[in-house]
Amino acid sequence: MADKQDNQQPSKMTERRLGQNGIVQPLLTDLYQITMAYAYWKSGKTKDYAVFDLFFRKNPFQGEFTIFAGLEECLKFLEKFHYSISDIEYLKQTLPANIEEEFYEFLSLVSAKDVTLYAIAEGSVAFPRVPLMRVEGPLIIVQLLETTLLTLVNYASLMATNAARYRMAAGNMKLFEFGLRRAQGPDGGLSASKYSYIGGFDGTSNVLAGKLFNIPVKGTHAHAYITSFNGFTDLRNTMLESKDGGEPRDLLQLALTWRTNLVPIFKVVASEASDGELAALISFAIAFPDGFMALVDTYDVKRSGLLNFCSVALALNDLGYRAIGIRLDSGDLAYLSNVARQFFAEISEKFDVPWFEDLMIMASNDINEETILSLNEQGHKINCFGIGTHLVTCQRQPALGCVYKLVELNGQPRIKLSQDVGKVTMPGRKDAYRLYSESGHALVDLLQRSMEPPPAINEKVLCRHPFIESKRAYVIPSRVEKLLTLYWKNGGICQSLPNLQQIKERVQSSLRTLRPDIKRNLNPTPFKVAVSDALYTFLHDLWLENAPIGELS
Repeated sequence: MADKQDNQQPSKMTERRLGQNGIVQPLLTDLYQITMAYAYWKSGKTKDYAVFDLFFRKNPFQGEFTIFAGLEECLKFLEKFHYSISDIEYLKQTLPANIEEEFYEFLSLVSAKDVTLYAIAEGSVAFPRVPLMRVEGPLIIVQLLETTLLTLVNYASLMATNAARYRMAAGNMKLFEFGLRRAQGPDGGLSASKYSYIGGFDGTSNVLAGKLFNIPVKGTHAHAYITSFNGFTDLRNTMLESKDGGEPRDLLQLALTWRTNLVPIFKVVASEASDGELAALISFAIAFPDGFMALVDTYDVKRSGLLNFCSVALALNDLGYRAIGIRLDSGDLAYLSNVARQFFAEISEKFDVPWFEDLMIMASNDINEETILSLNEQGHKINCFGIGTHLVTCQRQPALGCVYKLVELNGQPRIKLSQDVGKVTMPGRKDAYRLYSESGHALVDLLQRSMEPPPAINEKVLCRHPFIESKRAYVIPSRVEKLLTLYWKNGGICQSLPNLQQIKERVQSSLRTLRPDIKRNLNPTPFKVAVSDALYTFLHDLWLENAPIGELS
């Protein structure tokens, strides 16, 4: 039996607010979170108060920065965090039969009203060990939040970081995400569209993402559209009105005339150009005279595709329309883009059509970050990329590896030890600060105990490596930024949340605070994350206190 909440239909306003978040609910978790909750409950730990840090240990893609994303979805999850009647019934069927009914009654009353969440601003650059979120509240409840918060942050941050790296490689060129068909399922596709936009892309081919997140939607046509036309007899209509009105004119005849005139420029025989391709382009131009963007590599770019496109584009120009450009989806992209730009420039000059030389050239052939950097070295003439598989699947690194660790319980610090020093956790409730130089560049992220006073501007601060005693330095910051801000308390969101465009702008402004050597693609300089002298001493004292002493025999 489902409760009323399960059966309610969301209003349009609710649908707009939640977006894709409908599948994010308390049961979107690992079973062991619920079994731990029962064990905590049975042990009488319902009043225990815990502090967890959500962070990552290593930057992705062999880089030295990460973009934090997913905060808004986490806050939406907290708003809805409640086990429905059908959730409880399912758990009764799934968990062992000896679990007391009182535990299920406890679960049915659980909410996030006693949870407090601090986070860095969504869209900010972040670094290893610095908490992206600090989650405080009743132990059982904040434990139940773990898996869902991690799944909302891990891919979002990885995707935004990947997109930001593509943006840096592409410079000012347009970038469009075309990855829905290659993404890991529908939710992966929607998340990829959303977080690639945050990371710096200009739009997506994903129509639902456009509707849900107000992202610009772009697209041309597939090779199938071209190959669906065999010749001019497939055209049901060839007439098109001028942009300023008047009698319709025959676009086919105009295009054929232009193709004859262009043959000497392209140095081909007219019969080499595909009539089926020309028919398809004429059909598409009649459908979208103000948005004519054509795929030109179905048969042969130089002998057919470019010639046919230019013929139709000039025919549209006769009627007062301006074509948008071409898309290259195969072949030597650097070479073909230079060939196309050269033809556009020659036609522009010969026929006095000034805008023609600036037609867009889009490339979309299984492109990754290294492809763009290589094309830059080859002097390409592309001004737009459509990127799919490598972007949305994050093929260079499929996961970020965020973790969620208990650092304090009932006011007492907790530490996880490991033979791998990189996995030793930073104990206790902490704050994080970013210290800036006079030039405005970020110098170091500093972790310190929450009871310590914050670093002061223009005053010397001792910054220490958390594990290597000899690595330490004094920093005199010109600006100090507190990274963790209160976002959730007393059952509600405490801050006005930015829209996607504002988060996108934060990504770029945050990246500008990093020196170029930290952001470069090859052998970037690691950004320093330090601890205060007090936290260093506290960490190592607790480490020695908890580490077992071996015995040699």
